[in-house]
Amino acid sequence: MRFMVIVKADKNSEAGVLPTHKQLADMGNYNEQLVKAGVMQAGEGLHPSSKGARVRFSGGKTIVTDGPFTETKELVAGFWMWKVNSKQEAINWLKKAPFDGAEVEIRQVFEAEDFGEAFTPELREQEDRLRAEAAKL
Repeated sequence: MRFMVIVKADKNSEAGVLPTHKQLADMGNYNEQLVKAGVMQAGEGLHPSSKGARVRFSGGKTIVTDGPFTETKELVAGFWMWKVNSKQEAINWLKKAPFDGAEVEIRQVFEAEDFGEAFTPELREQEDRLRAEAAKL
């Protein structure tokens, strides 16, 4: 099963404060452990919301709002995509992360079998084709 591990933003990440050399080295070492264990599939940090936008769809209209956004606790500063055997395994790995004062959320990613009969063989084939095409990019 796959989990998205979502690192919440804080006042420093929203202010564009970059990590120190030590923080980058510690995170690099942690990521290396995840990769060697076959857990980490992807992981990235995000620029502050001041460089982003939100797009809302309502009543056939799209509304674009440029950042920054005020509710820091609701913003994402970075993420990982992990492949593990259980939520508990993801939690165990996360407990080893070199964070101090951070809040991180773990959410399971839907897999094809989670959608039941609504996810027909034709839709599965399309999904597989799109994933293969995206992997080439």
